[in-house]
Amino acid sequence: MNFEIQAIAATALGIALAACCGFRVFLPMLVAGLVSRFQLFHFSESFQWLATTPALICLGAATVLEIAAYYVPFIDNLLDTIAAPSAAIAGTLLATSVIPIDNEWMKWVIGIVAGGGGASLVSAGTGLLRLLSSKTTLGTGNAVVATGENTAALGGALLSFLVPIVMAILFLLLFVWVIRKIVKKFRAKAVKRAPEY
Repeated sequence: MNFEIQAIAATALGIALAACCGFRVFLPMLVAGLVSRFQLFHFSESFQWLATTPALICLGAATVLEIAAYYVPFIDNLLDTIAAPSAAIAGTLLATSVIPIDNEWMKWVIGIVAGGGGASLVSAGTGLLRLLSSKTTLGTGNAVVATGENTAALGGALLSFLVPIVMAILFLLLFVWVIRKIVKKFRAKAVKRAPEY
């Protein structure tokens, strides 16, 4: 019974950490690496490189650059096109690193679907939000969006280790909301394009 709870918590942690990569690609990976470095959590053996000094230095530098770049108007919109696939890769890595499945093939499949898919959805949602902000405020409101994303990435990553199941549920609700918004947007475009008879 205890193992089942641990397995559910670890899977929830993977989903929540992956979703945080949708806000910022490198910040959740840096948090995960530091948590592992201070031995507050142990990743599977093949992912212990996250806690090494070179990895933490690289992740720290990448985090600072990524955060700073999102405060530059219109560069932030350009970054969204790069961040979407990067977030999927980072989300896959983080989810796969904690999912407690012995079968490596199955672990990667779940990591890609749950981790990469979740990170991509969050990234798509934040990209749409920034695009809306760029259109309505001519980019001046994007700094507020960036600050919210930074806070969500850091707070979400830290809370994922403290209350993984709660965070996974919150992110699953966010996924549903983002999917509904994307579907609604595509339906609205389809209605506009439909020929009138």
